[in-house]
Amino acid sequence: MAAITARELEMQMPDASKLLSDEPEMESSLHYMQLLLLVTCLEWAWQERDDFFIGANLTIYFSRQQLKNKDFRGPDFFLVKNTTRAPRNSWVVWEEDGQYPDLIIELLSDSTASVDRKLKRDLYSERFHTPEYFYFSPETLEFAGFRLDLNRYNPITPNAQGWIWSEVLGLFLGVHERELRYFSLEGVLVPTLQEFAQNEIKKVKQERQNAEQERQIAEQERQIAEQERQIAEQERQIAIQQANRAEQAEAKLHELQERIRSLGISDE
Repeated sequence: MAAITARELEMQMPDASKLLSDEPEMESSLHYMQLLLLVTCLEWAWQERDDFFIGANLTIYFSRQQLKNKDFRGPDFFLVKNTTRAPRNSWVVWEEDGQYPDLIIELLSDSTASVDRKLKRDLYSERFHTPEYFYFSPETLEFAGFRLDLNRYNPITPNAQGWIWSEVLGLFLGVHERELRYFSLEGVLVPTLQEFAQNEIKKVKQERQNAEQERQIAEQERQIAEQERQIAEQERQIAIQQANRAEQAEAKLHELQERIRSLGISDE
């Protein structure tokens, strides 16, 4: 039997535009909100980039056998780098130059935990060769990360805060207020749009307060300067009055002396 080329195999596969995502609903509102948080925060952090794709509860099509069996559920969250940032109905590997996810995050639940921890992890390492794999339970807060080494995942050691560094993201992943969040190398929380807006509002309010305090200080300094000017003016007026009185007294003395001399009386 003649060998089949990759191009011929691609031609035999279904039209990618007809391969829609076939994923079930998220297990709970906790899972949905956590997934939304992971997507929106990374899109915000990478808003200046256009060389990545984020899949959220989206099917990954990667083989004819998978299409036939329909027994694979896609990752809850996956990231593909060095691709176009464009909407997709699903991720079809043979239409994406053979690219698989660079990072996958599964959100554990009672119904999926055993599959996510073992079967999917083996698939992601041995078939996808995905460099980094994480799982997190929004309910129990169980969290772990793995990095690929020779088609095997090795656990990534968390730091003192319990955060795990992702080389793919260039960010930490860690639990914050019972949610899985991103942190910068310096430990700064990557904000949601709402948190960013709230921080900006706080900054504006603080700047207004600072400006008002500076205005009040300037007004106090102006009042003090005005008081000092008034005091100086009062002292100047007093000095003028004293000088005038001294001149008047000197004039009266001179006048008295002249009158005495005119009367032929010695003033000695």
